[in-house]
Amino acid sequence: MSTTLNRDGSSKNRVLFTSILFMGLSHILYFKQYVKGILYAITEVVGLCLIPFFANGIYNLITLGEPQPNVPVKLRDNSIFMLIDGIMILTVIAVFLIVYVMSVRSSLTEYRDFCRNGLKNKAQNSVKSIAGNAFPAIGMAPAVLLILFFVVVPLVFSACVAFTNYSAPDHVTPNNTVDWVGFDNFVTMFGGEATWTSAFGRVAIWTLVWGVLATLTCYVGGLIMAVVLNESKIKIKPVFRSIFILPYAVPAVVSMLVWKNLLNGSFGIVNRTLMAADIISGPIPWLSDVWICRAVCVLVNLWAGFSYFMLLIMGNMTAISQDIYEAAKIDGASRFYTFRKITIPLILYQTTPLIIMSFTHNINNFGAIYFLTGGAPKVADSTLTSAGGTDILVTWIYQLTMTLMKYNYASVLAVVIFVVLTPFAIFTFRNTKSYKEGEL
Repeated sequence: MSTTLNRDGSSKNRVLFTSILFMGLSHILYFKQYVKGILYAITEVVGLCLIPFFANGIYNLITLGEPQPNVPVKLRDNSIFMLIDGIMILTVIAVFLIVYVMSVRSSLTEYRDFCRNGLKNKAQNSVKSIAGNAFPAIGMAPAVLLILFFVVVPLVFSACVAFTNYSAPDHVTPNNTVDWVGFDNFVTMFGGEATWTSAFGRVAIWTLVWGVLATLTCYVGGLIMAVVLNESKIKIKPVFRSIFILPYAVPAVVSMLVWKNLLNGSFGIVNRTLMAADIISGPIPWLSDVWICRAVCVLVNLWAGFSYFMLLIMGNMTAISQDIYEAAKIDGASRFYTFRKITIPLILYQTTPLIIMSFTHNINNFGAIYFLTGGAPKVADSTLTSAGGTDILVTWIYQLTMTLMKYNYASVLAVVIFVVLTPFAIFTFRNTKSYKEGEL
């Protein structure tokens, strides 16, 4: 094979074919870049040596093992391990293909430079490119690999479980194998079985209502307290500010558990105090009535979370130029008009992205619900679906996995949350005024 290249571009196909034939071959034959070529070649050799391992992993990913009732449990096929291994193998193959494409592109780039200036890049130039233009990509490579294997792979695994029958009692590893079932779990959850569909609709609606109320109450509460504390007539502001920050400073788990005991229907201090003061004749079912319990969740979350927005809004208010208020005062604007037309728009301009982030956080706010109510009280379908009256989707996922061991249905819910919430958050965030004007 001739190693001479033409500068008129006619050798491009030869360079392309050689680089596709074997990684690094064109670097070694045509451009005398032995270090780069050998590194690429070693990568392909390792990949070729691992082909049997990759093929076996992909086969196991497709079949998820075979039932082996006569084999000891420890020696049986573990479908979940096969699923994880298969996903990781596909990830490694994807990385290998990316490196392969980079090798081909590198060869074509070297040939283009040769056609342009008639000189072949030396090894020293390759080292300089690593320290120059290629350094950001090389520096980011470890982080990208970590994200692939510790973020992307678990997400893909969770999504894949939604398409299997991984659930108790008949399909839990290692005693039994797991099978691919396609969209059967989605059909069951969204119309196939009335009980599950009803439970999903109830929990999804409450999750949405909870997310909106939890976000708005905390924001409005924080706004009100920020305006009050910003009033010049208020003395010892630092003291009040410190007091209001305390609920946010205390770990949420501790706060929720304390409130759970305070509102207990049998021995809670709240009921005992109200009855001792003859305000109520009997205990109020704070945590045993569905609607009262939901209201309690919102109010306790308000108590725990308003100070976050209070601090943010106070910071924004101090950044607003006083000249604007002076001009409005000279024009005869009232304090309420100034607040409505100047303060509110400027605060919303800065905090709308934070409202969106807070909403997505509250949709997945596991601790605020689970540690306060545990999803209780139970409703008609709780025995079959484990979905309580105050469960939101994320706490229902926990109940499905820990109580019923319905990992497939839990994964369906996780996929739904991701598919619905992610586009919504991105769309609303990108359409905020502050984002469009380049402030974020």
